[in-house]
Amino acid sequence: MVRPVDRRKAVQFAVEKLGLSERRACRALLANRSTVRYSSRRLPDAALRAQLKTLATQRRRFGYRRLAVLLSRTEGRPVDHKRVYRLYREEGLQVRRRKRKRVAWPRSQKAQAPTRPNQRWSMDFVHDATAGGRVFRTLNVVDDFTRECLTIEVDTSLPGLRVARVLNRLVIERGGLPKEIVVDNGPEFRGKTLDKWSDRVGVKLRFIDPGKPVQNAFVESFSGRFRDECLNEHWSVNLEDARWLIVRWREDYNEQRPHNSAHKGMPPAQFRRSWEADQQPLKMIQQPA
Repeated sequence: MVRPVDRRKAVQFAVEKLGLSERRACRALLANRSTVRYSSRRLPDAALRAQLKTLATQRRRFGYRRLAVLLSRTEGRPVDHKRVYRLYREEGLQVRRRKRKRVAWPRSQKAQAPTRPNQRWSMDFVHDATAGGRVFRTLNVVDDFTRECLTIEVDTSLPGLRVARVLNRLVIERGGLPKEIVVDNGPEFRGKTLDKWSDRVGVKLRFIDPGKPVQNAFVESFSGRFRDECLNEHWSVNLEDARWLIVRWREDYNEQRPHNSAHKGMPPAQFRRSWEADQQPLKMIQQPA
């Protein structure tokens, strides 16, 4: 069987060397004219390789799947992730990660997955230090449905009263309260201040079992990405510098960073807007005439 590439070469030879028209050459060689005239629109490997290396340099903790999403955005059309993976391996851009033991969530503790924004939030603390050795903490709050980072509060101390103030601010910004907030057993979360706040506003604090961080998987996963892609990648001079870096990273996470596992490559904020747009026709139908 003659391959299409060989037919194109044969037609080209007949036109250039024998002086035949393209139509007569295709008829004689049983070649399809559309096949002969086809010109690939694929980005050459050299250009794609250069773009991939540039993106991998800017996003050093991104794997090939997220880089493929960013390349598709740049090109304005889908880029084959298998092709990106081949170039990714050839250039040695793999991100090395430590193997972690997977722990299953106990069946009796398994919670129902949220089905809308603001239904369930998760909170967690992360520690780091500035270049001068000053230790600071961050309070990370995540919406479990959209995977959006609602806030990252940064300071040297974040007691229970400060946590309650942050939550009050988020309620105003988000326009409502969640039904429950998943937290670990830290003293800030188990203290009287947050207990009184939750009782006053009617939000349930769901504490995970001691030593079971997998039960708070959404914010734990986020905090791992936060440390890997922000704290470990930047060296803050002081507390204000750390706040500025973290605010920029949070905006990029919500608006630009592809979320492959849950949102098919859409950033969390875009996924929320898409979900809200899909709900508008349903609200109009449900309204009484």
